Amino acid sequence: MADLAPPQPPSPGNKPHVTTKEALNSVSPLLSSARGARIRRRIFVVTWLAYAGFYFVRQAFSVAKLGILDDPAVGSVLTERALGVIDAVYLAAYAVGQFLWGMWADRFGPRVVVIGGMLGAIGAACVMGVGSALLVFGGAMVVQGLAQSAGWAPLCKNMGNFFLPAERGRILGLWSTNYAFGALAAPPFLGWIAYSLFDNWHAAFLGGAASLAVVFVVFVALQRNEPGDFGIAGAELPAQGEPDPVEPARSSGFALYRRTLGDRMVLTLGASYFLLKPARYAILLWGPVLVSRRLPEVDKVGATLIPVAFGVAGVVAPIAVGWLSDRVFGSRRVPPCALALGVLTVALALFMPLTATGSAGVLIAVLAVIGLSVYAADSMISCVAAVDFGTDDAAGTAAGLVNGCGSVGAILGGLLPGFLSGGALFTIFAVAAFLAGLLMLPHWNRLPRTAA
Repeated sequence: MADLAPPQPPSPGNKPHVTTKEALNSVSPLLSSARGARIRRRIFVVTWLAYAGFYFVRQAFSVAKLGILDDPAVGSVLTERALGVIDAVYLAAYAVGQFLWGMWADRFGPRVVVIGGMLGAIGAACVMGVGSALLVFGGAMVVQGLAQSAGWAPLCKNMGNFFLPAERGRILGLWSTNYAFGALAAPPFLGWIAYSLFDNWHAAFLGGAASLAVVFVVFVALQRNEPGDFGIAGAELPAQGEPDPVEPARSSGFALYRRTLGDRMVLTLGASYFLLKPARYAILLWGPVLVSRRLPEVDKVGATLIPVAFGVAGVVAPIAVGWLSDRVFGSRRVPPCALALGVLTVALALFMPLTATGSAGVLIAVLAVIGLSVYAADSMISCVAAVDFGTDDAAGTAAGLVNGCGSVGAILGGLLPGFLSGGALFTIFAVAAFLAGLLMLPHWNRLPRTAA
């Protein structure tokens, strides 16, 4: 966590955010004092835990699918296509929530939005843990989608209140490991609870709800919205270059969206994220099923463990891409993102031919490469770049808009695996990743106003 200390001045070869270390430290005790460093570490840890905790509920359905499809009591109703439709319903609700909650976080603060989301996610998971009717699942997944979407944009806003643009590539890159870790740790943990401990797929939902409940208690106790809540001045820096249009501190939702929609870069991020997210969500929501299709001899626990390679690479990727964007590319977010999209295109195009060997080792390696490239691009688009280009007062709205666009694309990631063969599925994903890279290329040297 050394990077949470006061940031050092940039090297003379790069455009500085501020000219000297003294100028940085004079902005606020948040940057210069030992107490400020402790506060920043606290916010980093508690918000990281909060979003990782959401995944222990989100991944429960993915793990439960294996048991549902083999359960004669429900298998005739909850077929693969029905499960795909339920995923699509969930993701549609998730997309709607993304467009709403980021703006709410800008207006009312992240705390109330995230707490409400956690409570909704826990409640919906408990309902699915005790029921199995199709309509019950569909209704609970609508609530789950709205609740889950209350996490990302508000928490990105929360982090943006405590960290400067000059350090966000590294800090938010490290912080973005939360969702990769959640996707990595939750499936084997929930799979162990459901199939080894209780031998009942319902236990995946109840285990996820219990895990998030623990995180909820920690969040309520330790999280705060902004430095002022600790009685300390914030870390705002004057913009370099042309100033942003001045908006009131509590702009209306319409004003925030009008301003955000007027930024061409934010719209590009949204379009690229729409194209990128189907591939990640297909593996996230259908990973165990996809593994079972390619390796039919693997048992249920093994099918939940093999996609761990995708998650492990996803933990490393945001750290690496964040460091590259700050240190190598001078706080430019597009170059490492575009390079990652190029690697992802090739990996997705080769998925079916390479995994046709029936080798678990090859499948693990391919999933790792896909995880490394998809999470690198994903974390840069959905978090660091969205917060940078949204600026301090509209960071939540920008992150919500970008992630809302991505979530519309993610609907396809949840729906298509229930209807398409692997060959058609991964070809579509490869073409989408290629188009996302093309959209990003014209912005190769683009910097937000605060970093120009």
